[in-house]
Amino acid sequence: MSDLDELYQEVILDHYRRPRNHGVLEGANRSAEGYNPLCGDRLVVYLKVENDVVTDVSFEGSGCAISQASASVMTSALKGKKRDQVQALFEKFRSVVSGEGGDEAAAALGEMGAMAGVSQFPTRVKCATLAWHAALAAMDDTQTRTPAVSTEP
Repeated sequence: MSDLDELYQEVILDHYRRPRNHGVLEGANRSAEGYNPLCGDRLVVYLKVENDVVTDVSFEGSGCAISQASASVMTSALKGKKRDQVQALFEKFRSVVSGEGGDEAAAALGEMGAMAGVSQFPTRVKCATLAWHAALAAMDDTQTRTPAVSTEP
Protein backbone atom coordinates (compact mmCIF):
# COMPACT_ATOMS: atom_id res chain seq x y z
CA MET A 1 0.00 0.00 0.00
CA SER A 2 1.37 3.40 -0.96
CA ASP A 3 1.74 6.29 1.47
CA LEU A 4 -1.08 8.10 -0.35
CA ASP A 5 -3.41 5.10 0.00
CA GLU A 6 -2.61 4.93 3.70
CA LEU A 7 -3.35 8.63 4.12
CA TYR A 8 -6.66 8.22 2.29
CA GLN A 9 -7.55 5.27 4.52
CA GLU A 10 -6.75 7.32 7.63
CA VAL A 11 -8.97 10.19 6.46
CA ILE A 12 -11.88 7.82 5.78
CA LEU A 13 -11.52 6.06 9.13
CA ASP A 14 -11.21 9.37 10.99
CA HIS A 15 -14.44 10.69 9.45
CA TYR A 16 -16.19 7.37 10.09
CA ARG A 17 -15.14 7.20 13.75
CA ARG A 18 -15.60 10.94 14.43
CA PRO A 19 -18.14 12.20 11.89
CA ARG A 20 -18.40 15.95 11.46
CA ASN A 21 -21.80 17.65 11.43
CA HIS A 22 -23.55 14.51 12.64
CA GLY A 23 -27.06 14.67 14.05
CA VAL A 24 -30.31 16.49 13.42
CA LEU A 25 -29.75 20.11 12.40
CA GLU A 26 -31.77 22.56 14.46
CA GLY A 27 -33.36 25.12 12.16
CA ALA A 28 -33.01 23.00 9.01
CA ASN A 29 -35.45 24.10 6.34
CA ARG A 30 -34.74 21.23 3.95
CA SER A 31 -33.95 17.55 4.24
CA ALA A 32 -33.88 14.41 2.17
CA GLU A 33 -33.42 10.74 2.82
CA GLY A 34 -30.97 8.41 1.17
CA TYR A 35 -31.13 4.63 1.12
CA ASN A 36 -28.89 2.13 -0.62
CA PRO A 37 -30.72 -1.22 -0.64
CA LEU A 38 -27.64 -3.05 -1.93
CA CYS A 39 -25.77 -2.65 1.36
CA GLY A 40 -28.33 -1.15 3.74
CA ASP A 41 -26.85 2.36 4.07
CA ARG A 42 -29.49 4.84 5.28
CA LEU A 43 -29.11 8.50 6.01
CA VAL A 44 -30.87 11.82 6.16
CA VAL A 45 -29.19 15.05 5.08
CA TYR A 46 -30.42 18.26 6.72
CA LEU A 47 -29.78 21.65 5.17
CA LYS A 48 -30.33 25.21 6.22
CA VAL A 49 -30.56 27.18 2.99
CA GLU A 50 -30.83 30.96 2.90
CA ASN A 51 -30.86 32.93 -0.37
CA ASP A 52 -29.88 29.75 -2.28
CA VAL A 53 -26.77 29.30 -0.09
CA VAL A 54 -26.16 26.35 2.24
CA THR A 55 -25.55 28.07 5.56
CA ASP A 56 -25.48 24.87 7.60
CA VAL A 57 -25.68 21.13 6.97
CA SER A 58 -25.71 17.90 8.93
CA PHE A 59 -26.52 14.24 8.51
CA GLU A 60 -27.55 11.24 10.53
CA GLY A 61 -27.89 7.61 9.71
CA SER A 62 -26.13 4.30 9.65
CA GLY A 63 -24.11 2.36 7.17
CA CYS A 64 -20.68 1.37 6.04
CA ALA A 65 -17.54 3.39 6.70
CA ILE A 66 -17.55 4.71 3.13
CA SER A 67 -21.08 6.12 3.22
CA GLN A 68 -20.67 7.65 6.66
CA ALA A 69 -17.21 9.11 5.98
CA SER A 70 -18.37 10.49 2.64
CA ALA A 71 -21.34 12.18 4.32
CA SER A 72 -19.06 13.67 6.96
CA VAL A 73 -16.59 15.05 4.43
CA MET A 74 -19.43 16.32 2.24
CA THR A 75 -21.06 18.31 5.02
CA SER A 76 -17.89 20.28 5.61
CA ALA A 77 -17.53 20.99 1.89
CA LEU A 78 -21.09 22.23 1.31
CA LYS A 79 -21.19 25.08 3.81
CA GLY A 80 -21.32 28.43 2.06
CA LYS A 81 -22.03 26.93 -1.38
CA LYS A 82 -24.83 27.85 -3.79
CA ARG A 83 -26.91 25.19 -5.56
CA ASP A 84 -24.86 25.33 -8.76
CA GLN A 85 -21.63 25.05 -6.75
CA VAL A 86 -22.99 22.02 -4.88
CA GLN A 87 -23.87 20.39 -8.22
CA ALA A 88 -20.44 21.16 -9.69
CA LEU A 89 -18.67 19.80 -6.61
CA PHE A 90 -20.76 16.63 -6.79
CA GLU A 91 -19.85 16.14 -10.45
CA LYS A 92 -16.14 16.42 -9.63
CA PHE A 93 -16.54 14.03 -6.68
CA ARG A 94 -18.55 11.53 -8.73
CA SER A 95 -15.89 11.63 -11.43
CA VAL A 96 -13.16 10.82 -8.92
CA VAL A 97 -14.98 7.99 -7.13
CA SER A 98 -16.01 6.40 -10.41
CA GLY A 99 -12.39 6.40 -11.63
CA GLU A 100 -12.79 9.00 -14.36
CA GLY A 101 -11.11 11.93 -12.62
CA GLY A 102 -7.55 10.81 -12.04
CA ASP A 103 -5.06 11.67 -9.31
CA GLU A 104 -4.97 15.40 -10.02
CA ALA A 105 -8.75 15.69 -9.74
CA ALA A 106 -8.67 13.75 -6.47
CA ALA A 107 -5.93 15.97 -5.07
CA ALA A 108 -7.91 19.08 -6.03
CA LEU A 109 -10.82 17.86 -3.90
CA GLY A 110 -8.82 17.90 -0.66
CA GLU A 111 -10.26 15.53 1.94
CA MET A 112 -13.00 14.50 -0.48
CA GLY A 113 -10.26 13.10 -2.70
CA ALA A 114 -9.63 10.47 -0.03
CA MET A 115 -12.60 8.63 -1.50
CA ALA A 116 -10.74 8.08 -4.80
CA GLY A 117 -9.92 4.51 -3.80
CA VAL A 118 -13.62 3.67 -4.05
CA SER A 119 -13.14 3.57 -7.82
CA GLN A 120 -11.42 0.20 -7.37
CA PHE A 121 -14.71 -1.19 -6.03
CA PRO A 122 -17.51 -0.15 -8.42
CA THR A 123 -20.27 -1.47 -6.16
CA ARG A 124 -19.12 0.97 -3.46
CA VAL A 125 -19.58 4.09 -5.63
CA LYS A 126 -23.23 4.17 -4.56
CA CYS A 127 -22.10 4.16 -0.92
CA ALA A 128 -19.80 7.12 -1.54
CA THR A 129 -22.38 9.17 -3.47
CA LEU A 130 -25.45 8.42 -1.32
CA ALA A 131 -25.17 11.54 0.85
CA TRP A 132 -24.54 13.69 -2.21
CA HIS A 133 -27.72 12.50 -3.90
CA ALA A 134 -29.66 13.23 -0.71
CA ALA A 135 -28.09 16.70 -0.43
CA LEU A 136 -29.00 17.53 -4.02
CA ALA A 137 -32.56 16.33 -3.44
CA ALA A 138 -32.75 18.47 -0.31
CA MET A 139 -31.49 21.51 -2.25
CA ASP A 140 -34.44 21.09 -4.62
CA ASP A 141 -36.94 20.73 -1.79
CA THR A 142 -38.63 23.76 -0.27
CA GLN A 143 -39.83 22.19 2.97
CA THR A 144 -38.38 19.93 5.59
CA ARG A 145 -39.79 16.44 5.50
CA THR A 146 -40.03 14.29 8.56
CA PRO A 147 -37.58 11.47 7.98
CA ALA A 148 -39.15 8.04 7.69
CA VAL A 149 -35.75 6.40 8.00
CA SER A 150 -34.83 4.84 11.30
CA THR A 151 -31.37 5.80 12.50
CA GLU A 152 -31.22 2.96 14.97
CA PRO A 153 -28.43 0.44 14.29
